Amino acid sequence: MLKLLGNLKETYRYRVLIQNLVSRELKARYRGTVLGFLWSFLNPLLLMIVYTAVFGLIIRPRDPSFDNKPLVFALYLFCGVLPWHWFASSTLESANVLMINGNLIKKILFPAEILPVVTVTANMVHFLFGLPIVLVFIFILGHKLTPFVLLLPLVILTQYVFSLALSMLVSSLTVHFRDIKDILANLLTFWFFATPIVYSMEFESIQKHPVLLGFLNLNPMTHIVQGYQYCLFYGSLFHWKRLGITFLISLLLFVIGYTVFDRLRDSFAEEV
Repeated sequence: MLKLLGNLKETYRYRVLIQNLVSRELKARYRGTVLGFLWSFLNPLLLMIVYTAVFGLIIRPRDPSFDNKPLVFALYLFCGVLPWHWFASSTLESANVLMINGNLIKKILFPAEILPVVTVTANMVHFLFGLPIVLVFIFILGHKLTPFVLLLPLVILTQYVFSLALSMLVSSLTVHFRDIKDILANLLTFWFFATPIVYSMEFESIQKHPVLLGFLNLNPMTHIVQGYQYCLFYGSLFHWKRLGITFLISLLLFVIGYTVFDRLRDSFAEEV
């Protein structure tokens, strides 16, 4: 544990380098485009318009609480899709981040652990760019923000720690087991539908099946996504005990992920 704390302190010393690499990542993502960083706002806006059209004109939600309110359901859906996109993008990109940056890994003094940090942080910035779009549609659809929106940073922090923990683990293991990135792509598809994004945990069909309900509650992303839904969509207090347990689990997973990363770091230069 003392070694871990020492490594984290050492990583903190590279915060300026992390900021520069995140900035480089964000600039590279839209390099050569006409609109540049405006796409950070336009992408979630266009996505929200698509969801509104699909769930407003084509698909009707099965949840009785959304009867005759398909546009409101589209907003509910977007409150879950936006953080999921941050999580899924961070996890998938982390699977390749060490191999893509092999030239940096082979430099003796370069701290490899900052690469997953840069990946998760860059995707978090994109997520934060999309939040204003959610707020705009909340007002357009007649919803009101409540003081509980001030608790949103706690949900974001929990997701950041969980995403970083998983990214540390995935990035280090993929260097030795290349199949992980392909398995992960399929696993995330299953994980998406095991998270209450396109449906509500209050569905009668879910509440009637304790085993299914228990399975969904074992999913850390369930409580993270619900945190966003409660703060933004419902305007009420999230299940703070469940989110607190999720945060503690995320910390434990981070310790495991960082430990595995640290033990494998000496082999990175040879494998990438």
